[in-house]
Amino acid sequence: MQTIDQALDKLERSKFRSGFYLTEKEKQYLEEKGSATIRAHAEDFVRQKLAPAEPLNDGKQTPMRGHPVFKAMHATACCCRGCLNKWYKVPLHKELTETEQQKIVNLLMAWIDRNKQ
Repeated sequence: MQTIDQALDKLERSKFRSGFYLTEKEKQYLEEKGSATIRAHAEDFVRQKLAPAEPLNDGKQTPMRGHPVFKAMHATACCCRGCLNKWYKVPLHKELTETEQQKIVNLLMAWIDRNKQ
């Protein structure tokens, strides 16, 4: 099992995943809202978009922009169940546990923290 730092380092070697970055406007949003609010947003998005065994519109459910967490979801390959399976071996067609959801949220927040400077 890889650590968050190992996962983020691996993602940085992907041409597609490494192309995501936070804009100044998104960094300002993060600063204004604070880490606790952003984490709550990430938890909601993961619960709604990834946790169900059969997410609605899987593969197309996460916008590419509109919220820093959406960008983090794409940058970390946590945007759909197919990417979660490919990158992290998360089984398809199985509801995510609370522990699995929190691991995803922790990865998203780590990516945001690395990229908000």
